[in-house]
Amino acid sequence: MTDANARLELAERAATAGSEIAAEGFRNNIAVETKSNKTDVVTEADRQSQRRVIEVIHDEYPDDAIVGEEDDELKEVPAEGDVWIIDPIDGTNNFVRGIPIWTTSVAAVRDGEAIAAANVCPALGDVYTADSEGTYLNGERVTVSDRTDPETFTVCPTIWWDFDRRDEYAATVRGILERFGDMRRFGCAQIVLGMVASGALDGTVTNVVPNPWDTVAGVHMVRQAGGQVTDIHGEPWTTESRGLVASNGEAHDEVLAAAREAEAHWGK
Repeated sequence: MTDANARLELAERAATAGSEIAAEGFRNNIAVETKSNKTDVVTEADRQSQRRVIEVIHDEYPDDAIVGEEDDELKEVPAEGDVWIIDPIDGTNNFVRGIPIWTTSVAAVRDGEAIAAANVCPALGDVYTADSEGTYLNGERVTVSDRTDPETFTVCPTIWWDFDRRDEYAATVRGILERFGDMRRFGCAQIVLGMVASGALDGTVTNVVPNPWDTVAGVHMVRQAGGQVTDIHGEPWTTESRGLVASNGEAHDEVLAAAREAEAHWGK
């Protein structure tokens, strides 16, 4: 087993262990706290799940750095070395409302680039993984959709806009509605990126600066499935980018144009 394969196996195993902790609190009257604003919520399940993921990882790689959403873990991805990026519950707002669209996400990164990723979605019964060769849903290889006509696309706005940025959100939605056949919003960026990777969605857009735990695993999945991921300017997406635009690559400029509708309102 290569090191990359070993890290993929561990990413899936750690994400599964963390998701099992989270699932114990799902639809179980768990206490909810807020962080930066009224819709930025956290539960004890988030914290316990992250701790469990870290335990599993550090049993194998005790010296590797951890970037995680909760507690005092790193919040930025180091440019060098082996790093694990964790979101114990991506989609916490869904989780606390009893909506089953949430995931425990783990990505293995080396020198700033993802080499393996796993998103385990226990309430849906789905597991998305990606290695250096492809992307897989429940063990079966998947690819982005082959649709070429934007009027047949379904596109999803993702990464939520704060109350003082709802003009940007509204402009993004209008950009989607004017260009594509349909729109969805799921409230879980990692699952949305997995859906783009598996062809269930044709694109997803935001112009905000996303966190690495909301994005890195899913971005790796889209790319390994044959899709395209850029920033708001059309440059290859990195963890330092503003905006995230992912598509099947067949009409990426149109998906990017929808995201750019928000730019007239950005910073106001």
